[in-house]
Amino acid sequence: MTFKVKDYYFKKAKKENYLARSIYKLEEIDERFKILKKGDLVVDLGYHPGSWIQYTSDVIGNEGQVVGLDLKEINQKLFRLKNVSLFKTDFFELKSLEELGLTQKVDVLLSDMAPNTTGVKSVDQARSLNLVEGIFGILPLFLKYNGKMVVKLFESQMAQDFLRKQKSLFNELHFLRPQGTRTVSKEYFAIGLGYKRPSDKAASKS
Repeated sequence: MTFKVKDYYFKKAKKENYLARSIYKLEEIDERFKILKKGDLVVDLGYHPGSWIQYTSDVIGNEGQVVGLDLKEINQKLFRLKNVSLFKTDFFELKSLEELGLTQKVDVLLSDMAPNTTGVKSVDQARSLNLVEGIFGILPLFLKYNGKMVVKLFESQMAQDFLRKQKSLFNELHFLRPQGTRTVSKEYFAIGLGYKRPSDKAASKS
């Protein structure tokens, strides 16, 4: 079953000119939770190789903008997309929106990031959670009031405990394992709708 799933989505992505099979995970999430819309300002953390950028660019249209960050070299194949900006940088080190050429907080924060895996379950889970904690740490800086978030995690009790404490940050916090996920994978996605940090709420009314 694992190879059938892999072959189907791999071939589908290749046929439809997407850079990776992960496109269909975001597509399913978006269709179910209405994450993206025309004109949105979006940041994609760990975008490489860029299938989420491709999908997002198409959905938000020319009125929108998607900014992709990754530690890997910038993927030149994405330069043809006019509403895309790419940076080779570590999101942990970001201190301001201006570093990404932005003057306002974003509508959507996306992350399909995963750590370099070791094969040791506990280590990989801890590394994944470290990334997720970092993302939640920059939400006040980057995500506007009532914004949306999609972030990938590895299954663990630590991740469950952490997310339980973050529920109050959103009107809704959902969890989904998309159909395109390989059967051997322990990943799933947290989907936050309606970011409601009090300080952002006050700022949004000014």
